[in-house]
Amino acid sequence: MTYENLILEQVEHGIHRFTVNRPRALNALNPETLAELGAAVAEVAADPQARVLLLTGAGDKAFVAGADISRLADMGPVEGQRFCETALKVFRAIELLPIPVIALVNGYALGGGCELAMACDFIIASENAVFGQPEVNLGINAGFGGTQRLPRRVGAGMALELLLTGRQVKAEEALRIGLVNHVVPRDQLMAKGLEIARLIAAKAPLAVRYTKQLVQRGQDLDLENACALESQVFGLLCATEDKREGVRAFLEKRPARFQGR
Repeated sequence: MTYENLILEQVEHGIHRFTVNRPRALNALNPETLAELGAAVAEVAADPQARVLLLTGAGDKAFVAGADISRLADMGPVEGQRFCETALKVFRAIELLPIPVIALVNGYALGGGCELAMACDFIIASENAVFGQPEVNLGINAGFGGTQRLPRRVGAGMALELLLTGRQVKAEEALRIGLVNHVVPRDQLMAKGLEIARLIAAKAPLAVRYTKQLVQRGQDLDLENACALESQVFGLLCATEDKREGVRAFLEKRPARFQGR
């Protein structure tokens, strides 16, 4: 598929990268870009060799600066709800990808951009990154999942402060409050993302896939049932060729050669 607002590429074997490519608009999300994101997610999901997805924005100023305000200005209630529902569906598809998704935030990640980053499994930020949910300044609420994902990342109190004041936080504060995992110099952002992606891609694919699912599903369960689910998946993975290879490689003191079976 040909994309106008998105670059989809395979950086290395098993490692894919999405780049939101609207730098003149600070990579703002309009309906067309959201549709392309949804199609690209489906494309990666259909690739059995995919192991990790990196997601970033074009240019030096913004990851994604938010929703396209010029399009938002003319939206009525029906169009506004439909716009949010489209974004929520796409972001949930990113969240539910069976492979890990890493956001590489290279500048402004505001509104829908912050929400897109939070739909990823974790976030690496450059030193010039800025995060925020400024929707209250426009007379609206965060509508792409921000009122739900932000509290799950930083706690209800901090999330409410950011959502109700519209205050923006720089990279170091985002690291301190638990919104991001790492902060690196701008010119090292992609290298750091690839470093972590390679580490993950070298692990047993089924173990990575089910570990991600366990973390996601376990958050909606009480501890006893979540741990019961964990033990069941552990038993299932004990039947895989990857488990046998991993144990043999450990005992033979050599790198494992995982096949995802």
